[in-house]
Amino acid sequence: MTSPSDPRVAGRRLAQARKARGVTQQDAALHLQVSRPTLIAIEKGDRAAKPEEIVSLAALYGVGVHEIVRERVDAMDFRPHLRSAAQRLAIEPAELEGAIREFQQLAEDYKELEDLAGDPLPRDYPPVVQLGSGIRPRVLAEAAADRERSRLGLGDEPTIRLREVLEEKVGLRVFYGRLPGRIAGMYAYDDHVGGCILVNGRHPPDRARCSLIHEYGHLIVDRFKPGIDYLEAQGRKPPNEVFAEAFAIAFLLPARDVRERFCRVVDRSGDFQVADLCFLADHYRVSVEATARRLEDLALIPGGTTDHLKNESGLKVREAQQALGLDIDPEAEQKLPPRYRLLAVRAFRAAKISEGQLAKFLRCERVEAREAVLRAEEASSWEDPEGRPHSRRVDIARSMLK
Repeated sequence: MTSPSDPRVAGRRLAQARKARGVTQQDAALHLQVSRPTLIAIEKGDRAAKPEEIVSLAALYGVGVHEIVRERVDAMDFRPHLRSAAQRLAIEPAELEGAIREFQQLAEDYKELEDLAGDPLPRDYPPVVQLGSGIRPRVLAEAAADRERSRLGLGDEPTIRLREVLEEKVGLRVFYGRLPGRIAGMYAYDDHVGGCILVNGRHPPDRARCSLIHEYGHLIVDRFKPGIDYLEAQGRKPPNEVFAEAFAIAFLLPARDVRERFCRVVDRSGDFQVADLCFLADHYRVSVEATARRLEDLALIPGGTTDHLKNESGLKVREAQQALGLDIDPEAEQKLPPRYRLLAVRAFRAAKISEGQLAKFLRCERVEAREAVLRAEEASSWEDPEGRPHSRRVDIARSMLK
């Protein structure tokens, strides 16, 4: 077992793991059969932890030894900030503790895989938007969304593969995880790992898309302030929340394109019906409710129409979509980004990580990790003119420049 060259690094990680587990210094010292001052010296890095002590403490704290000893530059610990945000939202800390800890670890793991591959994620972040200038947050959000779509070269058409766009063109790290149903997502930023977003993967894909861009809005207006978002905010919304909500809708439903499509329907049929609303929502891959509210914001339908559809008419959105033959359940995003998984497989094939480490990076058992490597090398198959099958394995590491 190797150890970080600086004992302060191992000490800091041990202290963070102890606090996350809720173990006191006294209890940890008793577990090691050392004095409390000795444990404090280990956590401060004044006294290097012995290999057997690291193994023992890692087991006590419920973390892998690899998390303590691996060579890496640690990101800022944004867990305390997220816990504080949870308390402000009146969420029980225990309800989110596992997700917060996993979010931090995923961000660090992604950066480590990049370091191993020598393939850093390029960053091209938009400027931070300052609130409080006298301009309403919704107006600022609309302008920011238009500017961002233009900057990223998205035009007015729907953007389907949002995760890949934000990763490749902006440099964000986007993960999907299991969060309590009322939580939409989390966001955080650190100079070392960059912008990170965790979206509730339990929500329907159309809802998750809105949550993803909502969190992106926070990273534009609240870049240095990690936070957590409710599915529906309680009470009066603060300006930053108003901005993020308006930014998401304006980004996903570009005003000019929405107006043109709405007017084409009305010019053609003389009306705009619930069926037309469902088709429009399906076109942009967002919820029917979000689409209706966008039409209200653009003064294309009367104000209050959305609430009437929800509360008074008893519209069953999913039933209406099903009756129209719309795809109401497109494939949900996987927890880990495709690029993350590819970097992990490459690191394993280059013998930079072990099979056990590969499984840990991929959040799966070793058998599944081996299958992931095989899938990355899946055989391509075809038939010759006589109909005879042929196949060969694809070498994903083969250079296309040589």
